[in-house]
Amino acid sequence: MHVARLSLTDYRNYERAELELGPGATVLVGRNGQGKTNLVEAIGYLSTLGSHRVSGDQALIRAGSDAAIVRALLAHGDRQLLVELQLNRQGSNRAQLNRSPVKTRELPRYAHSVLFAPEDLAIVRGEPSVRRRMLDELLVQRTPRLAGVMADYERVLKQRNSLLKSARARGLAADKLTTLDIWDERLIALGAELIDQRVALITELGAPLAAAYHSIVDADHSPELRPSLSIDGADPDEGATTVDGPAAANGSQPPALVATTQRFTEALRMLRPKELERGVTLVGPHRDDVVLLLNGLPAKGYASHGESWSFALALRLASAELLRRDSSTGDPVLVLDDVFAELDRLRRERLAAAIGGFEQVLVTAAVLEDVPLPLTARIVHIEAGRILESSEPDEARLVATEQRVPENEATDV
Repeated sequence: MHVARLSLTDYRNYERAELELGPGATVLVGRNGQGKTNLVEAIGYLSTLGSHRVSGDQALIRAGSDAAIVRALLAHGDRQLLVELQLNRQGSNRAQLNRSPVKTRELPRYAHSVLFAPEDLAIVRGEPSVRRRMLDELLVQRTPRLAGVMADYERVLKQRNSLLKSARARGLAADKLTTLDIWDERLIALGAELIDQRVALITELGAPLAAAYHSIVDADHSPELRPSLSIDGADPDEGATTVDGPAAANGSQPPALVATTQRFTEALRMLRPKELERGVTLVGPHRDDVVLLLNGLPAKGYASHGESWSFALALRLASAELLRRDSSTGDPVLVLDDVFAELDRLRRERLAAAIGGFEQVLVTAAVLEDVPLPLTARIVHIEAGRILESSEPDEARLVATEQRVPENEATDV
């Protein structure tokens, strides 16, 4: 699959934009703050129903506008599909497929992309919420109905937390709060499905992660992924290895051999007094993590800067391989947003070689020289929210080189 045309209306700094694209590699080049990332961010939103830069939609709508519109013409072989999304400042977002209304959560069924960005370093070095989001975005692309499960879980979690806060304020004891049982049942049903889906995904990512890491680094390293589940006693969001969870309640039987719903139920039962004391739900997929290991050691804290970058890139490549393997529409669109500026020459070349076989690759760069030559088949210049003419690689590189100030002529301002 590839994006044949992208159209934006009142999106970020674009009042209107039309970008014709095709298979192969395209580089969007321009100074920082001109709107390069806004273009690829819009494509990523259609696949994941979110931005890789902000958590809400308001920042995506151009100042002074009530809504932003993203249209993408997707091509797969001889088939074309027009995907449209309207982001509203007030009210629910709206979506269409070939001009027919659909639920927005249906869009990831048709638009597949994997985005590499400087923010990806936080996958290795950041908080558990970053890694949860990475897994959930991939889950939604592979199984779009899970977007609804995740939304339902968040609603139940919010209601349950409100009830816990109210009970704490009123000083109710655990045995007096019978209405909590009703929310527990729903929380367990939805949460157990998400936990099982994440654990299965972590297992599937293992082999392609190792292959991708080797393709980037070509070193004798062993990257691994291991789930860290709050229902089994882990508490990543608190920075602690364990809490007083149900691990001991299962005796000598490994937690993985006990049904997720059973472990979830037991964890909620044991932690209810603490939840009432703190007014918050302490177990569930919203507090889980995935531990990234390199040669048996936690990458967070032990991996060097270069190793951390390689791990993050390998995770994205592994995700792309899973989507490529499972999708009936072919390869996902690969987007590299200002990534090459963060890498040394060897990693740039190896990453370019690793992604060269994908149908469509979109690259953003402030400096064209940062982009390996094999990815510069087509170059589009972006300036102040305007899409300028494209140029041939050699011509563009020559102009960029002439415009650069030699280091010995640079002066401080």
